Amino acid sequence: MRDIKELIENSETYQKVLYQKVFESKKNTVAYVLIEGKPRVLKWYVPGFKRNMENEYRILKKGSSHVHMPAVHTKDTENHVLVMDYIPGRNLCDVITDEQLSLKEKKKILELAAGWFNLFHTFYKTPAGFQIRGDPTVKNFILSHRHIYGVDFEESRPGKPVEDIAGFCASLLSINPMFTKEKFELCTDFIAVYSKSVKWTLEKVNEEVAYALLEKIQWRPDQEEILRKFATKIRTDGLKGR
Repeated sequence: MRDIKELIENSETYQKVLYQKVFESKKNTVAYVLIEGKPRVLKWYVPGFKRNMENEYRILKKGSSHVHMPAVHTKDTENHVLVMDYIPGRNLCDVITDEQLSLKEKKKILELAAGWFNLFHTFYKTPAGFQIRGDPTVKNFILSHRHIYGVDFEESRPGKPVEDIAGFCASLLSINPMFTKEKFELCTDFIAVYSKSVKWTLEKVNEEVAYALLEKIQWRPDQEEILRKFATKIRTDGLKGR
């Protein structure tokens, strides 16, 4: 990942940008900055990811006034940069792992997440099929003023809603501490809330969760054994816990 200060120092466009902090990102450089005193997120894509930038821009431009997601302020094609709203709040991963929160409180928060997915899938649905958010990791959501906001849409694509729902559950289950009884209960409740709120049916949820867990091995090879173990268990027994 490139240093955001390199962009600020070498590009005249961003000379007056005040860097605050960088966010964790696997591919691109994402930073919290101040532009003319206003909080913004600056996302600097690697050159080979121009298509990802265009894809994310298209999703945000179309949906930010309807779905809780950042609005885009600037698309800088020359430097491969999007400047977006900064969403204040807590990362959903931190919320779910907060030991001070009760299971009941966490379930209520995940009900909001289920509502977010419902709205996203409904809003972007066309006669040709569904658009899914893609990369539905728990870290790609923010709890802000009792609303859930989604961030990072460069991997959004046509697909089936169950891919998003299963991917979110796989992410939830594999957050440390991994595969706890509480995590399984949260996933079961999340799926139930989503399923009751939509007009379509989620098919082969267990198989999709298992597949999403196996996909994580490429990023977390040191956890291959436990990921394979629970992928097999979930495919066989479902989300019944340990």
